Amino acid sequence: MRTPHRHREHHLVSRIGWLRAAVLGANDGIVSTASLIVGVAAAATTKDAVLLAGIAGLVGGAMSMAAGEYVSVSSQSDTEKADLDREREELRTSPAAEQEELTSIYVKRGLDHTLAQHVARELMAKDPLAAHARDELGISQISTARPIQAALTSAASFSAGAGMPLLAVILAPAQTLVITVSSASLIYLAFLGAVGAKAGGADMFRATVRVTFWGALAMAVTAGIGLLIGKAV
Repeated sequence: MRTPHRHREHHLVSRIGWLRAAVLGANDGIVSTASLIVGVAAAATTKDAVLLAGIAGLVGGAMSMAAGEYVSVSSQSDTEKADLDREREELRTSPAAEQEELTSIYVKRGLDHTLAQHVARELMAKDPLAAHARDELGISQISTARPIQAALTSAASFSAGAGMPLLAVILAPAQTLVITVSSASLIYLAFLGAVGAKAGGADMFRATVRVTFWGALAMAVTAGIGLLIGKAV
């Protein structure tokens, strides 16, 4: 007797939470630190001063990213908890109305009213809060806010991204800092864009061009400002 074939699907949406924080952190680490280094180097300061500025940018940026992600995602988490508490109270005081509300949601999605009522009743019998959280509020296990995870991921990825331009500063001759750091950072950004797109199942070429363009623009602006300041001083 043949064993029935099980169709297994592999979806990438479960990666949204950490992938967003990781890509954002690494991208920001490369762009902000490389831009800072290029701007300071363009002002014709010493290599040691450039390296010190880059290290300060790494530490400050990592802390800022962690704090910013924690605060913003915590706000999202607080909102989700408040909505769930409100829904829990409504389920306690008006279960029939909540079941009818769930029924209307399924009718709008294409089920006939009888089937929608049956589905709503079955789901309400098993886990009413989970059913309303998912289908009424749009809150699921995948999309649930995780402040600590987002903060740690952002800080770690920012540090990893910022370390790349710093490595270029250490290895590059003082007279070629601007060109070396800019070129290396654009290569890092292109690689990051491709990896992020691959992990998320998105178009790699578009993501690579997008992240490289904005990184090049940021470094060009700061290099121009550094040159102006260097000449003025």
